[in-house]
Amino acid sequence: MKIVPVTGKGHVYSSNVYMVQGNWKRIEDINTLVDAGSDPAILDNIEATAAGLGKKKVEQVVLTHCHSDHTALLPRIRELYNPVVCAFSPYQEGVTRVLRHGDRLRMGDREFEVIHTPGHSEDSICLFNEDDGVLFVGDTQVIVRPGNGGYEEGFVKAMEDVCQRSVREIYFGHGAPLCEGVRTMLWDSLKNIREANSKLKQAGKEVE
Repeated sequence: MKIVPVTGKGHVYSSNVYMVQGNWKRIEDINTLVDAGSDPAILDNIEATAAGLGKKKVEQVVLTHCHSDHTALLPRIRELYNPVVCAFSPYQEGVTRVLRHGDRLRMGDREFEVIHTPGHSEDSICLFNEDDGVLFVGDTQVIVRPGNGGYEEGFVKAMEDVCQRSVREIYFGHGAPLCEGVRTMLWDSLKNIREANSKLKQAGKEVE
């Protein structure tokens, strides 16, 4: 699997966008964008990416959630490449495959599992590949510092699910990837989440 950042120039606020390809760019590999972003310069970077003989630059788009900084370029990408568009929400215009927790889909030359991670938004998902330990998280807050906030039950269960996986690399919707000490940081984050909720419960407050 090859993961190529195709993010724009930073003049427009945008999420990170990643192109997932097969190492050999075979016909059966699926050139996949994780998120579409909002910076038009991303389109130039997509065009500069080698797609493989006889293959479209973008065959599939998978949205980690439907906030505008992750989706604004989707209409233009659809116009240029006519890809399959996958998202958890059925309400995003242009979606051709609605995803559910536990679904599997091919990205590049690997299979990824969909993990529903409500919290940042109700339609947020992570995408996990077991072979390489790669996790795309979008804006899901999987790295959590100690604090006094509260976390909803669905998100806590999702974090417990993520922590059971052999994650070795995390690709965020914003910021640089995390490639060292990943599992320790995930378990520490789950501990911080549980402690924050415990403090709220002891104070007699509802978790929002």
